Amino acid sequence: MLSEDSFLMQPLKKELTVLGNASCQLAGATYMEIHQAGGGINFTVERTRQASEEELFGTFQQRLGCMLSAGTTLVECKSGYGLNLDTELKMLRVIERARRQLDIGISSTYCGAHSVPKGKTATEAADDIVHNHLPKLKELSRKGELHVDNIDVFCEKGVFDLDSTRRILQTGKEMGLQINFHGDELHPMKAAELGAELGAQAISHLEEVSDEGIAAMARAQCSAVLLPTTAYMLRLTQPRARKMLDEGVIVALGSDFNPNAYCFSMPMVMHLACVNMKMSMPEALAAATINAAYALGKSHTHGSLEVGKQGDLIIINASRWEHLIYQFGGHHQLIEYVIIKGKIAYKK
Repeated sequence: MLSEDSFLMQPLKKELTVLGNASCQLAGATYMEIHQAGGGINFTVERTRQASEEELFGTFQQRLGCMLSAGTTLVECKSGYGLNLDTELKMLRVIERARRQLDIGISSTYCGAHSVPKGKTATEAADDIVHNHLPKLKELSRKGELHVDNIDVFCEKGVFDLDSTRRILQTGKEMGLQINFHGDELHPMKAAELGAELGAQAISHLEEVSDEGIAAMARAQCSAVLLPTTAYMLRLTQPRARKMLDEGVIVALGSDFNPNAYCFSMPMVMHLACVNMKMSMPEALAAATINAAYALGKSHTHGSLEVGKQGDLIIINASRWEHLIYQFGGHHQLIEYVIIKGKIAYKK
């Protein structure tokens, strides 16, 4: 079992502009500079609103297939590129369709608070989410039309502050959603402390987490989902994985697959974690399997080969398992089979 962070977007034929945004990042533009110039998430939101469910599903299915062939058997899939109720629900319906139809396991995350929509303040956006989005999700869940596992908020300077984040996450928790949110990425926001206080299952990013936040997460057994691809692509400070591990935090890894970090491969994520975050290969493997399952509240069924758990595994053509991490970019030559629930889901 390997965990990823996915996204839904307009079909591949319209990704040239996305690649333009990526080239701006590679040339040195920051995330917020691109965002303020109307690129980044704003571009993706426009295209996602325009796309049909069928278009989104086709692109989504192809990307999940790429993740599966790279060894992923369980993936966290977020909405968050609609920012209005209709489009967020459209994305969640596509995720639900994939969850029911495809072999790969899916944990669904509502991320309507991924950014503040144009024309609204953060407070107005939080009001809309609390009074309109979440009640609708609760209704559809009760009817069996949608199954959503987690709630996410981008807690960040210029996006959702601590008070708005607390309000949204607390409302989601009260309706049974696990808290699994963006925190302390670009600025120190005390998001880790907030997550520990609210009983969050996991917090992602944490490039700017405080020492106090790390200690609070360790006490609360709140998982830290570290995303080495994002720090690499955006030239951010690397998350302090060694400090977190030494303090007893449950460290997980994710690919953060999205237009900022276009990576399907958890083996490459593990490699970057070892090189850039100074994790050992066994630590990276645990972070991508059992700890990633924990971050999604699924370590009782996924993440390790044990009696009573789901039979997810990969079979590689190598003398040692470490080659999966060591051979940077070489996973397609190594992975012979991906098995889900004891059945072959991918064969090279």
